[in-house]
Amino acid sequence: LLRVYGARIIETEPLEGIDGAIMTARSIAAAEPEKYFYPDQYSNRSNLIAHYKTTAEEIWYQTEERITHFVAGTGTTGTFTGTSLKLKELNENIKSVIVQPDSPFHGIEGFKSLDATMQPDIFMPELTDERIDISTEAAYKMCRRLVREAGLFVGISAGANVEAAARLLQTVPDNSVIVTILCDSGIRYFSEPLWEDINDTH
Repeated sequence: LLRVYGARIIETEPLEGIDGAIMTARSIAAAEPEKYFYPDQYSNRSNLIAHYKTTAEEIWYQTEERITHFVAGTGTTGTFTGTSLKLKELNENIKSVIVQPDSPFHGIEGFKSLDATMQPDIFMPELTDERIDISTEAAYKMCRRLVREAGLFVGISAGANVEAAARLLQTVPDNSVIVTILCDSGIRYFSEPLWEDINDTH
């Protein structure tokens, strides 16, 4: 898709993960600041503020103030941090559950293993009440289930979030209201092995 728009793609070392891409982007922007705009979503407070002002409010009103648990993945941590911050202001008893890959070497696009990578500057770890680690395989399997059983054609990070929410559901009181985020589309993963075993949904 990037090539179709005419972008020049610079590939970074796979073993460096997203951190390698971040460091490369920073160095390019720093070398020619007059040429490049670097929004830096991992450090830009506008990222978390957007979720503080919109995502959290939407969740609060759509659940009729009944939300008890918020589940979101690591990524830039903007969704988790901004939404959790506001929800806890609205009700200090709401629990925020962060989802991350179960290994530094994983296939959950967009997620970071906070134990093994640079923590985003906007991340506020004190907001975390619980952490759930999800394997790439479990995220893939949930993606396949969601498209076949619920008609939701989502991507790997969304699958990881739903898998974490499903696991959390087994441990909380019956009257709990768990909210998570379906943050990406399955259409972005046609070049991945995600859909190769689409019939293996169980």
